Amino acid sequence: MKEKILNNQDLYQMLDSLIRKPKPFWEEFYEDRDKEIPFFQTKQPDENLVEYFHHYIKPRTALELGCGPGRNAIYMARQGCEVEAVDISENAIEWAQERAADENLQIRFRCGDIFQMNLQEDSYDFIYDSGLLHHLPPHQRMKYIAFICKVLKPKGHFGLVCFTPEGGADITDWEVYRHYSMQGGIGYEEERLKELFKKEFHFHTFRRMKKMEQSDDLFGEDFLWTSLMELRPSLDDFI
Repeated sequence: MKEKILNNQDLYQMLDSLIRKPKPFWEEFYEDRDKEIPFFQTKQPDENLVEYFHHYIKPRTALELGCGPGRNAIYMARQGCEVEAVDISENAIEWAQERAADENLQIRFRCGDIFQMNLQEDSYDFIYDSGLLHHLPPHQRMKYIAFICKVLKPKGHFGLVCFTPEGGADITDWEVYRHYSMQGGIGYEEERLKELFKKEFHFHTFRRMKKMEQSDDLFGEDFLWTSLMELRPSLDDFI
């Protein structure tokens, strides 16, 4: 019998099998570029990301997780960053590459699953996630945080944009597996989200994203949380 659970990897594979496979969904999601999706209709960066660069951070190297059509990666490249951007959808990466080429920007776009990528440890000053976390099933979150801590430089910064309960599904972790569904993405209460990161990160900012109109120079929807965090020193840093 092949379906045995003998270790954590077997357990995670079983739990993965209960949830919709992400790649086919996101390929179809990005296939039609004319969809009435808020961030499809703009090339503008997130308003909170611009605030981070203007007031808090000046990174030289940046990694974006779940980059979609590339609007935030392009903004960071414009600010002089060496940018690497990852998405699981080939359609999204192709779209992002076209946009970057139109602006003559050199960005390293990569298509794939972040958990299967071999990225160098301590390589990025800044990591940005605008919409990936709330689409991860609960059993992948610890692996996600461990990945960020591994590739982020000591005292590096992590920026997050994530669904509030009004923006996503207001469900518990256990309900994801009861219904075999993420129900469009988990909507996090503030306390629940902070609890995930408080051990490894210090919070510089935590607030709702500001609502922006399509005519504005920035993107913003108020059903999203935004946060800027700094990686806490590990015990190894004191040895």
